[in-house]
Amino acid sequence: MARKFLYLIAIIIVLVIAGLIALRIWSRELTEIAFVPSAEFVEQSPLDDNAYQDPALWYSRPGIGIDDPARWQPAMADGSRVLPQPADQAPGNFAVFFIHPTSYVNRSAWNAPTGDAEAERIARIYVRGMASPFNKASEIWAPKYRQATMGAFLTDKPEGQKALDAAYADVKQAFEVFKASISDDTPVVLVGHSQGSLHLLRLLDEEIKGTPIADRLVAVYAAGWPISVEHDLPELGLPACASANQTGCIMSWSTYAEPADPSDMIEAFEGTTGLDGQPRAGSHILCTNPLTGRVGGEAAADRNLGALVPDGDLSNGKLVPGAAPARCDDRGILLIGEPPEMGNYVLPGNNYHVYDIPLFWSNLQADVAARRAAWNAAE
Repeated sequence: MARKFLYLIAIIIVLVIAGLIALRIWSRELTEIAFVPSAEFVEQSPLDDNAYQDPALWYSRPGIGIDDPARWQPAMADGSRVLPQPADQAPGNFAVFFIHPTSYVNRSAWNAPTGDAEAERIARIYVRGMASPFNKASEIWAPKYRQATMGAFLTDKPEGQKALDAAYADVKQAFEVFKASISDDTPVVLVGHSQGSLHLLRLLDEEIKGTPIADRLVAVYAAGWPISVEHDLPELGLPACASANQTGCIMSWSTYAEPADPSDMIEAFEGTTGLDGQPRAGSHILCTNPLTGRVGGEAAADRNLGALVPDGDLSNGKLVPGAAPARCDDRGILLIGEPPEMGNYVLPGNNYHVYDIPLFWSNLQADVAARRAAWNAAE
């Protein structure tokens, strides 16, 4: 009986090892099967010209009130409130345009249908956790858009790019309403994460660079999407942030704990073409450190003013000071030391992509305040 049991354990071990080897060899193929739509791409009909005049097409915008997820202010882990609620103070005179990351993972369509309940539920959580560091702004605008499904990023099929183009068309239309709705002298902060950052960079390149609103940019926070220093940054019309009080600059980072394996991200990055039309292969990835507010360098965990550590379903959380250090390595990856306990959504390779912004919540709140103050001083 004992011998049969040992045989059974040995067989299970062999099957597990074989499964891990297969997953390692065919992980991309299996991921594509799981997430890339098998359905034909359906062209998205343009939204009505006045569609984004409807508050229902925004997660956040002036007038939403207490239900606005971007206006959330979490408490410290010990229950205290280090920073006042936005309602307790005169708001800062600047406007934020926030583009949320991918929340649609369904493979039944290439773009999220308008009103998809699950995609909107997740997107609202993302706005609550990622736009809220900028809640000192006088205005925060975060549009709903027919985002590309996650599988669009995992395939070379032309349908993937078509889905991204369709999503961008909505973002562009929403941005035009944002521009028309704020006063001509209001300073602007642009924020995106992942797919949101991809669309944000395209906005900078195609719609903002060289226009009057470019002169009113306090800062751009494009987290979770790699930017080539050589082939993207010069085309965006803004420099990387070199100091904590610089204005009109870009911050960007992709977060990994150690030991880090960013090989999949780097391989995908190097296989694409930069905004200048040249291959990104061999170029440097921009890494700005959110603990210091400047390109490169490192900072100890005691510089982390408060990471937003979420609860199990990401719907709530507490600010924990000193949760993680941060340093930019020579690959352009932001490393945060040993894996901090942030929840169940860490990706393979110790990729903390979902937590790019929450890990540095309080520092980003302080960062945008410092840049806004520097903007005032320069006026």
